[in-house]
Amino acid sequence: MAYDPNSQSNLDEVKTSHIHLNLAVDFVAKTLAGSAELDIEAIANNVSKLILDTSFIAIHSVTLGGAPLKYTLADRHEKYGSALTIELGKTLAKGDKAKVVIGYATTDECTACQWLAPSQTVGKKHPYLFTQCQAIHARSMVPCQDSPSIKLTYSADINAPLRAVMSAVATGEEKQANGTTTYKFHQKTRMPSYLIALAVGNLEGREIGPRSTVWTEPEVIEAAAWEFVDTESFIRTGEELLTPYDWGRYDLLVLPASFPYGGMENPCLTFVTPSLLAGDRSLVDVVAHEIAHSWMGNLVTTENWEHFWLNEGFTVFVERKILGRMQGKEHAEFSAIIGHKAMVESVEMYGKDHPFTALRPCLRGEDPDDAFSSIPYEKGFNLLYYLEKHLGGPEVFEPYVRAHVQEFAGRSINTDDWKAFLYSFMEKNFGQEKVDLLNKVDWEAWLAGTGMPPVENKFDDTLAKACNCLCKKWDHSRNVEKPTEFSPKDIEEFSPTQKVVFLERVSELDSLPHSHLELMDNLYGLSPVRNAEIKFRWHMICLKANYEKMYPAVAEFASTMGRMKFCRSLLRALYLAKNGAELARTTFKEHRAFYHPIAATMIAKDLGLAK
Repeated sequence: MAYDPNSQSNLDEVKTSHIHLNLAVDFVAKTLAGSAELDIEAIANNVSKLILDTSFIAIHSVTLGGAPLKYTLADRHEKYGSALTIELGKTLAKGDKAKVVIGYATTDECTACQWLAPSQTVGKKHPYLFTQCQAIHARSMVPCQDSPSIKLTYSADINAPLRAVMSAVATGEEKQANGTTTYKFHQKTRMPSYLIALAVGNLEGREIGPRSTVWTEPEVIEAAAWEFVDTESFIRTGEELLTPYDWGRYDLLVLPASFPYGGMENPCLTFVTPSLLAGDRSLVDVVAHEIAHSWMGNLVTTENWEHFWLNEGFTVFVERKILGRMQGKEHAEFSAIIGHKAMVESVEMYGKDHPFTALRPCLRGEDPDDAFSSIPYEKGFNLLYYLEKHLGGPEVFEPYVRAHVQEFAGRSINTDDWKAFLYSFMEKNFGQEKVDLLNKVDWEAWLAGTGMPPVENKFDDTLAKACNCLCKKWDHSRNVEKPTEFSPKDIEEFSPTQKVVFLERVSELDSLPHSHLELMDNLYGLSPVRNAEIKFRWHMICLKANYEKMYPAVAEFASTMGRMKFCRSLLRALYLAKNGAELARTTFKEHRAFYHPIAATMIAKDLGLAK
């Protein structure tokens, strides 16, 4: 029986198998308006009503077979929206099917949609719409059973004045008399509602592989096509490691700068941040991550948000396997070292005893967005990395990971399902010896324990040694008024990722004197750097040191880059820095419309500005 504490739908009585969307995009009213047709099936007897999740949606009509149905929209739950209860007008027995059509429109409070004015785009001429439904925002865009426990197919007819793209395969387009176009889509592989995605704008596509097109505004198309040229190699490596790619197309959409995440694994069309366009292909690890989601998260899905680590921990594990095969094991281990630092920062942000630092947190009454951090990613990865070492290495564990996909593809699972299959696979293929090893794992500490993992994994630090060495040199020079032993040559041979790790090591020190930070900036060219990951670490070092000279540059970066990893962290750190609180709040208030609603809500909480 599906359990989801963050959905108000009657998941124990009904399941949705398909949704067809017929929607018109209105950039003036900033609404999606039309209908959603839900194919439902009773999974219990005596089902007389359908309860759907909605949030800030205007319901116009509900029909079944053309006949109107009675419905009520409940008072809004602060976190989960308004339950839509539909009287079916008849009683369904288990296995009975029905098609319910809901006429509706989104409203200006829709949390899934961000409507950008032309001035917020690269080209500055046309408006732009994009959606972000994870975790529980699909319900603000379409009335649905908004739970990852429900896997469905979907199709759509989207009428729009500019090109529309979706997390589905395009099946055609029809010009309309009024100058708009109806774009048609179909997603034949079952997926959860949080993966429904739409973008509409002045978009151009460029083929970058046999099953991949990169979409973006024309002004960015050359840079994007160059940056993501290795996409097909990532997909093929994933297939070698796991199973054949199941989604047909793997396209990329490079969004405007207000997109709140590094990437979003929308099937057939990964959404990515423009902060990946570093000009050196150094940040395409995010693409490896999103491709890994094609199996982990999209095919095998968490049952509810309490088991989110099954999506993200497995995805990071596969992402690093892909990197290891393509770039060498030391690069994958280097990525794990960077991830470990992110996990430490998340634990410090929440506090080591906070329930959200557990791998399997309780989210009853909680907004899943509040529990979003690197914990499910990196703590989940660390558990799988530990298990691989503990059970005998890749030759034991990689066949298991492939079998995990084969066993659970098309299903939504929880941690108990995962653990039971791990035990049965090891016993069947390797015997009692592996079961005995599994019995030695402290499952309670790993899954329910808060704070850092109970076992500290050791990663190959070959690529980190030079970073650590240079950091120590700077630390030892802190009491020298004008150190002379540093030069631009120090980091000449560093890869962009090594520069990131060097700066992370510096950030772990007690703050260096401002004169040292000025010297470091002058020698290493940190302020003008284009790479967003390097710029972000440099800004965080300056904020920790209360280096006020850099505050305006921090405010500028945080107000032009909507990726939460950057803007949220920087504004929070600026708010806590000496004499920085006012600038942090002013920057946020002035640019609030730039941020996606999900990001704006989180930042407002951080800065004490929440309603």
